[in-house]
Amino acid sequence: MIEEPYRWVEAIANRREYIEDQLASGGPIACLSCAAGILFLSAGRERQKIFEIYDRIAMGAVGHPGDIERLRMAAIEVASTEGFTRSASDVSLRRLAAYSLSPALKTAFEQVYGAPYLVRMLFAELGRGSAPNLFVRIEYDGSLHTNGGMLGRSFEDFGVISGTASSTEWMEQFLKGKSLAQAPLEEALRTALETWSVGRLGLAPDAPKELPAAEAIAAHLKEHLADLEVEAALLERAARMPATFRPIGAGELEPILAIFR
Repeated sequence: MIEEPYRWVEAIANRREYIEDQLASGGPIACLSCAAGILFLSAGRERQKIFEIYDRIAMGAVGHPGDIERLRMAAIEVASTEGFTRSASDVSLRRLAAYSLSPALKTAFEQVYGAPYLVRMLFAELGRGSAPNLFVRIEYDGSLHTNGGMLGRSFEDFGVISGTASSTEWMEQFLKGKSLAQAPLEEALRTALETWSVGRLGLAPDAPKELPAAEAIAAHLKEHLADLEVEAALLERAARMPATFRPIGAGELEPILAIFR
């Protein structure tokens, strides 16, 4: 009996190691505030990674496609149910993350005889009026990481995720100190592409400890963008409809991509 708690702790440690290994190749996703709203951007060869959830809420995710889809549908159902039973203005990312998704992920992670979620998610909510935008990262174990605003900490104008913690930290370091909230969409797209590149460079097993120089970022983008599809979407502040999610097409992306070719 005495051994049981230790076996559980060991099982949890092994479970965490397994999940981190499965997520390690997950491509970065950058999410930035800008003058137009909130920009999501990633790049890859195959599947979609950026999704609309509700009127002012969107998500990006890395991990197993089946787990991403299950959690995406769960998020849509919770938000839609609350919007229907109460009102659309009552739907909030904080409630969705803290009272629905986080507990579900924590439960699945700690039930060591069941399959965990192989997923890492990033949500963003467009602030109403003068309210700041909210970014929330939800880990596979249910832990939450926000962009601030509590205990005297100022809000950061971005959120990022990637396959590894070190890659995510690189992206955060790259964005800290940058003036993002009032940047035009073209500038935000360029910054998001550079942030994605920093994250990809940080995924390399032999990645250096210091952030890459601007020349290395540009060289990486020039080398890889030709083989990848860039996926981008905007939660648009000036949208006329309640639903603010808008995919960014090739016409808007091409002038920015041309800079790095």
